[in-house]
Amino acid sequence: MQIQIRRVTFDQARLDRQARAILSSVGESTAELGILLVGDQRMKSLNHRYRAKDRTTDVLAFAMREAPHASPGLLGDVVIAVPTAVRQAKEGGRSLDEELTVLLVHGILHLCGYDHERSEQEARRMQRRERMILRAIGPRPTRVTRKRRA
Repeated sequence: MQIQIRRVTFDQARLDRQARAILSSVGESTAELGILLVGDQRMKSLNHRYRAKDRTTDVLAFAMREAPHASPGLLGDVVIAVPTAVRQAKEGGRSLDEELTVLLVHGILHLCGYDHERSEQEARRMQRRERMILRAIGPRPTRVTRKRRA
């Protein structure tokens, strides 16, 4: 097995600020949020274990409020595959920081009950909400809408 590790630079303080702004935008300004940045292999493993999909994906969300004995202030965890984010940023003409923000918005909306896999109508509803949040927290990524791999 060959493992390739690549160093990636992003603005952690910006990601923290964006997370707070997104939480505020969805009415969860006091909620706690975990953000985990992983490689594609780890994401593939998580996607297989929790969703029975044997491939990597860009973002997964693990809601905690429904869990037994959950802390009332904990919204959940958003897991982002950094190598996938790097590829998608290049494909979309965005910086890595912008792509991480897009994925964070997507993950947080999942934690708030949005699910684009339920129906086309729900997918459109989620996309509208994503665009609204991204406009509100600015600066806006150059392209937002794209087909997401689930």
